[in-house]
Amino acid sequence: MTSTAKPPLSVALLTLGCARNDVDSEELAGRLAADGFALVDDPEAADTVVVNTCGFVDAAKKDSIDTLLAASDLKSSGRAQAVVAVGCLAERYGEQLADSLPEADAVLGFDDYVDIGDRLRSILAGDRPHPHTPRDRRLLLPISPVERQAVDAGAAPVAGVSGTRARLDSGPMAPLKLANGCDRRCTFCAIPMFRGSFVSRRPSEVLDEARWLAGEGVKELFLVSENSTSYGKDLGDLRLLETLLPELAAVDGIERVRVSYLQPAETRPGLIEAIATTPGVAPYFDLSFQHASATVLRRMRRFGDPESFLGLLEQARTLAPAAGVRSNVIVGFPGETEEEFQTLCDFLVAARMDVTGVFGYSDEDGTEAETFDGKLDEDEINARVQHVTDLVGELNAQRAAERIGEQVLVLVEDLAPEDADAGMVEGRAAHQGPEVDGTTRLRGADGSPVTDIAVGDLVAAVVVDSDGVDLIAEIPEGRR
Repeated sequence: MTSTAKPPLSVALLTLGCARNDVDSEELAGRLAADGFALVDDPEAADTVVVNTCGFVDAAKKDSIDTLLAASDLKSSGRAQAVVAVGCLAERYGEQLADSLPEADAVLGFDDYVDIGDRLRSILAGDRPHPHTPRDRRLLLPISPVERQAVDAGAAPVAGVSGTRARLDSGPMAPLKLANGCDRRCTFCAIPMFRGSFVSRRPSEVLDEARWLAGEGVKELFLVSENSTSYGKDLGDLRLLETLLPELAAVDGIERVRVSYLQPAETRPGLIEAIATTPGVAPYFDLSFQHASATVLRRMRRFGDPESFLGLLEQARTLAPAAGVRSNVIVGFPGETEEEFQTLCDFLVAARMDVTGVFGYSDEDGTEAETFDGKLDEDEINARVQHVTDLVGELNAQRAAERIGEQVLVLVEDLAPEDADAGMVEGRAAHQGPEVDGTTRLRGADGSPVTDIAVGDLVAAVVVDSDGVDLIAEIPEGRR
């Protein structure tokens, strides 16, 4: 008599939101693979669908709920037996999400990540765990260097930290998490409440993961956190990122290192110099200005003004004239006057940024700004958003056009981009971050087809045209 071994349980991970969520999903995937689960790309071929949700703004919340509902439909039309919500929306709303979305079989919080395999097996067996109960995660972890030993020993859970990771994307770029959480108390932002206090990863852990990613074929490391300028402060060394960047750039196989999310008020001259001048580090400044009016920024519990922000940009561009700059701004914050709004617009004109994201203010549950007086009418907010969107669209396109004639190094990511002329390939130059900063399409000299190039190659070319924030560049004859 022979016995047939049961196939491993399969799981599909669907990820929404930012690059930090991408890392969390790959850490979950690593834990599940190590625990005997089979990872599949197609949710229709999975026993369990895990949706890593985003809880940042209303549009992201809606996308997360829509994805959970679509995944739940697979229980009647496909193989799926269970749909599980994890991630920021699940952590932030827990029981409330479970009550409003009975189609999900479970809502798990960050603390469940450590035992995710056991949790999924239990759910597949018919158990329905009590939904995660939200709490203010800022109260869970010490943040002083003296108290970090307890954290490192595992005395308290840290969202997204596992030391185990399995790649879910085969592209030549990968996010690499520097830290988790945030200690700032911006009045409009709920992230610290559900992501917790700022906790840096040890440099050795970051370097080990960078080497592993290089071994997986990664060429560009995209360093992510809620506030990269704070890296190392809880380890007793606020300048740790400046010393870590050259080490990451020196990892065998890594061609480019990119830093994301810099807090302007914490961006020090030494960090600007390290980003602008370290070989292998992209001269790329993702500066979260949010506004330019000093009075609006104070109400946001942030700091700065047009002069200090333009001074930061001047420092960066003095060291690296072709440096890339991106930012996000919030329009229509409570009490924003016409004069304050004009200050923002004037700053954007002077800043000459490559990409600017524009968000209209909306209340976020549990934030201080939710209680503020002076809320603007929704129609007025929408009108201001449209005005700034149109303005930065023109400004960003002008900045791209200014790059015509520049030599760029392009990381090739797509050999057959949609809507491209035959023979063109697509990638990103040093000033273009992944997904949100535009792309560069490559063609041969005099418009000839590109040959002998593979995904992951870093190719030198000269910019010959622009389309919005996107560039077209030619590879000089006889060069790659």
